[in-house]
Amino acid sequence: MLTDSGYFSIPFDVAPYRLSGSVYGTLMNHRSALAVLGDSANQPPYMAAPIAPVLYIKPRNTLAGSGSVVKIPVGTPQLEVGACVGVVIGRTACKVPESQALDYVAGYLLVADVSIPHSNYHRPSIRFKARDGYCPMGPAVVARAAVANPDALIIRTYVEGALVQTTSTADLIRPTARLLADVTEFMTLSPGDVLALGAAAPAPRVRSGETAIIAVDGLGSLTILFMDAAA
Repeated sequence: MLTDSGYFSIPFDVAPYRLSGSVYGTLMNHRSALAVLGDSANQPPYMAAPIAPVLYIKPRNTLAGSGSVVKIPVGTPQLEVGACVGVVIGRTACKVPESQALDYVAGYLLVADVSIPHSNYHRPSIRFKARDGYCPMGPAVVARAAVANPDALIIRTYVEGALVQTTSTADLIRPTARLLADVTEFMTLSPGDVLALGAAAPAPRVRSGETAIIAVDGLGSLTILFMDAAA
């Protein structure tokens, strides 16, 4: 939800008690996302599969809650909806060892990485991924203690009630703790930050007038409505 000051926040029951920082996405961390590249992973601009996490930012203007309406730009027939699990950071994480990484997690929630379809690049396009409302999250933050294994979550995506994708965090190239360790090796994550673990590929596509629902047992469901910007 948006607060009176215009900031997006989902309150929850464990420290730091609300989402208050940056939202980072992770590209090509799901095995299917890397497999989609095929032989092109060894060609320009990639030259090889990534050896470090490939991150991008979903800025504050993209943040939205469950039930929000996402606008489809004029001339764009479809949008992509990348369904993934987000890790909410509970305390300052800098150079954390993999064996202790989950101790820095406050909880988990669902993240929809909405974007205009485009080619995969190591430097994701801000113009296609950072439009207003293009990062719905929610429906709530589930405390870390309530999630037995973040690397065994089944993610289901429905469009107009039909199941269009089933994926699992078990297929992450870097599981949750490993990803946190690798990311905090070169940057500090702060309380209230969200790190999205990575979506499967190809991402489901939606048209104007359609509704997408992302669901994970134990994390709830995230509902997103899509409408033409001109509507």
